[in-house]
Amino acid sequence: MKSSSKNIKRRYVIQLMLVVIILAAVNLIGSYVFTRFDLTSEKRYTLSPATKQLLKNLDDIVYFKVYLEGDFPAGFKRLRRETKELLDEFRAYNKNIQYDFINPSASEDPQERNDTYQLLIQEGLNPTNLQVKTKNGMQQQVIFPGAIISYRNKEMPVELLDAQLNVPPEEVLNNSIQTLEFKFVNAIKVLSRKVKPAIAFIEGQGELNERETYDITNALKTDYLVDRIRIDEKINALVTRSMVDSVNKEYKITPKYAAIIIAKPDSAFSEKDKFIIDQYIMHGGKVLWLIDPVLTSMDSIQSKESTVAVENNINLTDMLFKYGVRINKDLVLDLNALPIPVRTGQVGNQPQIEFFPWFFFPVVTPLSQHPIVRNLNAIKTQFVSSMDTVRVPGVKKTPLLETSPYSRTINVPAVISLAMIRRKPDERLYQGPPRMIAVLLEGKFESDFKNRIPPAIADDKAIGFKEQSVPTSMIVVTDGDIIRNQFQIPGGQPLPLGYDQFTRQTFGNKEFILNAVNYLTDGPGIISLRSRELKLRLLDKAKLNKYSVQWEIFNLLAPVLLVIIAGMILIRMKKRKYTK
Repeated sequence: MKSSSKNIKRRYVIQLMLVVIILAAVNLIGSYVFTRFDLTSEKRYTLSPATKQLLKNLDDIVYFKVYLEGDFPAGFKRLRRETKELLDEFRAYNKNIQYDFINPSASEDPQERNDTYQLLIQEGLNPTNLQVKTKNGMQQQVIFPGAIISYRNKEMPVELLDAQLNVPPEEVLNNSIQTLEFKFVNAIKVLSRKVKPAIAFIEGQGELNERETYDITNALKTDYLVDRIRIDEKINALVTRSMVDSVNKEYKITPKYAAIIIAKPDSAFSEKDKFIIDQYIMHGGKVLWLIDPVLTSMDSIQSKESTVAVENNINLTDMLFKYGVRINKDLVLDLNALPIPVRTGQVGNQPQIEFFPWFFFPVVTPLSQHPIVRNLNAIKTQFVSSMDTVRVPGVKKTPLLETSPYSRTINVPAVISLAMIRRKPDERLYQGPPRMIAVLLEGKFESDFKNRIPPAIADDKAIGFKEQSVPTSMIVVTDGDIIRNQFQIPGGQPLPLGYDQFTRQTFGNKEFILNAVNYLTDGPGIISLRSRELKLRLLDKAKLNKYSVQWEIFNLLAPVLLVIIAGMILIRMKKRKYTK
């Protein structure tokens, strides 16, 4: 009997020692080999390879000040939890990731709170007003759903909440959570980058000036060196030529800029300027084309109540057709349109202003799942035209923006008058289909000047003419005003791109342009994180209300019953063991 008892004790000791040894070995291996297991269906806790690579290369502290601390509604608590879990995931790959969650409303002194709010606004974070239910009723609460990211001596604000028009709050929060990884990784990339790539706005053909692109230029300067250049038929305006063979006079041609932006030209490009742009593309350059195929303006309409829309001949139609896009000489009218203020009368010395939807200003809701436009806020446009893609071997076309199904087109020349807003639209005319207004082209493009080099430069051996491009990309948008900011009335100060001072709504124009340039310059690497999808698993409110009492009773009794059943099973097992 004693021998049997000793054997049992020895067996237990050996088992305990084995468990300790296994745990020690696992911890030792885990200190050298890092791994995590993500069992969620959408792999929500799995970082992308681009994110992991970026984090592993960090050699200094990246500090996140996240302003999501406080007594929030459930949705913002979820945003806070997801943000913390993502930062913990970052820190698992690099211990240089540090963070603090801060409550900007923690102070009880109103003056100190206001000073904190003003400081956060100056640093680039926008406040959000919430109606919070308390014991004393509904109260307004100011929160700053954003973060300030610091790396060495540089800081960058990041908005964590993506505002979207006509989208339920649950989806807005879910979409914001989906883009958290992209926002943080993009900020780290910008802060840790030693050399900024250069981009340029093209001038010389009546393009938008510095004041009209003031806000987007400042936003782009965070990530890029931004120039404004005139081509003026100079071969080296967009490319750099370096001689590689002095005997045969062979040159290496490289683009000067990671991308160029052509924003709303109103006069024709010369053939030589087109040739220079073409060869810039052939050697790997990227272009964001923001073209108005039709020439018209609200200024003439407001002064005369009518104008004539005519073709805007800028001599680019054949070039874009060769690359894969046919731009139509028409204007799109859409029932989903931006309202404009119209004077309807006067009472005393005060004019009476009312807002009417102006069908020539479509408000476009991005539906494409491409990362450039995924989950973006609605985008406002002005006098936009339609386009079609053309079959070009080796070129992939991805539609980015389309008007709503309740749209139609009119060909130009056409008379545009404010009188149309006083008439109820005939909805039978607005039956679609949706019109494409922005497209991404990727692949190898054939030169528009194949077999027809302009005589003025045909004898220049330093040109390095290419008939087909290396793999590259471009984006074509049939609205130049999509990048133009408004000016404050009165005062004339440039307003943020996408903000409409008449309706006081902010649209997604700035984010669209930033994403487009980011994609063109960096490719689908980091921006592909915007394609990540997290499933929104909401409770069925109807069933919840119907069966709420049953579920409350189940949640109350089920744990107790499980404990009782487990206890009875253990007692039964012990009785059987010791009875034997």
